[in-house]
Amino acid sequence: MRIRLCLAALSLAGGAGLATLSAPPATAAACSDIELVAARGTFEPGTLGFIVGDPVYSALQKKAPGKNVSSYKVNYPADLSPTSAAQGNADLVNHVRSQAAACPNQKFVLVGYSQGANVVDNSIGVSSAGAVVGSPIVAQLPAAVEPKVAAVLLFGNPIRAIGKSVTGTYQSRTLDICAKGDPVCESGGGDVGAHLSYRDDADAAATFAAGRL
Repeated sequence: MRIRLCLAALSLAGGAGLATLSAPPATAAACSDIELVAARGTFEPGTLGFIVGDPVYSALQKKAPGKNVSSYKVNYPADLSPTSAAQGNADLVNHVRSQAAACPNQKFVLVGYSQGANVVDNSIGVSSAGAVVGSPIVAQLPAAVEPKVAAVLLFGNPIRAIGKSVTGTYQSRTLDICAKGDPVCESGGGDVGAHLSYRDDADAAATFAAGRL
């Protein structure tokens, strides 16, 4: 099952020329000190994502004692359809904008794994077009929300395999982990198992995020 996640992700390059997508109106959840917003990988099981989202959320709760940490699972197909990442991009931006308006003191930690990293990349203004299961940007977090984003945690980020990375406003608060040999984020990588190894990085990623809250 886990091997299939990676092989499926490798089988489709990102679509181009997608029409602008709009997510359904977001409804703000109860306010918390910190909200972890997680975009899972292609076909990844789990509540927020078995390989990345769930373990990072659990670790962050331990790293932020005295803080109320909530979570949001980005609502998107996480499949191989050409509009999948774009749907996630629209939903993430729509949700964070709504939540930030309702909870002005809330901070956000954005987490993306594999295709989910494409979703986050697009949402912070870095196009994933041309990457595996990527898409052009269809929505972007507005400048008013940017200071509320404490950290961006990316794992197996497909844009790295096409020579791109997060630059600009969010660069200093981004942790972008690519396991050695991971063919999704490393051009020429051949270790399929490396793409499934990111649970091992959950604690370090949560420590990075907690240091920026």
